[in-house]
Amino acid sequence: MYRPCAELSGLQTTEQRSRFSRCELTIDEKHLNPHRVAHGAVLHALADTGTGAALYPRLTDGELCATVQIIMNYFEPVQTGVVTCTSEVINRGKTVAHIVSKLFVAEVLVAPASVRAK
Repeated sequence: MYRPCAELSGLQTTEQRSRFSRCELTIDEKHLNPHRVAHGAVLHALADTGTGAALYPRLTDGELCATVQIIMNYFEPVQTGVVTCTSEVINRGKTVAHIVSKLFVAEVLVAPASVRAK
């Protein structure tokens, strides 16, 4: 699958199956904001990509998905290390799916996200 944003950021999908995905991103200089922590948009993109990866195996031929809402909380600043994002499809209705992502550095939950996608 062609994923230019993921390639640009260095994001990798390490596991993908129906209703679940695991993605990783190693934080380096290009991901930091002026305060020397990972920019919120970088973590947001990780959650968005992870949720799509969890939903894609459930799509039928010709069906597309697009994020319509992300609610994300940032619990801890990320300065370095590998951020792991696990995403799970919680519910898929006729038009909208609800997916939950959790971003960790080591065992520390740094940011959860609740996503709705069509």
